[in-house]
Amino acid sequence: MSKKNKADANGFVYSTDPGFQFREEESQEQETLAPAKQQLRVKLDTKNRGGKAVTLVTGFAGTADDLEAFGKKIKNFCGTGGSVKDGEVIIQGDQRDKVMQWLAKNGYEKSRKL
Repeated sequence: MSKKNKADANGFVYSTDPGFQFREEESQEQETLAPAKQQLRVKLDTKNRGGKAVTLVTGFAGTADDLEAFGKKIKNFCGTGGSVKDGEVIIQGDQRDKVMQWLAKNGYEKSRKL
């Protein structure tokens, strides 16, 4: 067996400081705001999608789990597929009117359609 230094989970292999200990950055997840305080934007996008239109819902302030649940509810209401990536809810097709209708029905009053 070789006695080579093995990298830890963060890629550190060796330090000249004998008392070195890596401290992970403490990332605090953002608390989910109430629906009335959310400032959501709904827009149609076709960039980098082969000409296919998708509806983007951006500006959600909250945890990743709440964003997933939020996206699932909107996709279910619209009856189409989609995904949640990079803090955005992506819904297939031009569903802006349905999304705005769902947001108004569920108390997201400050939403803007772009």
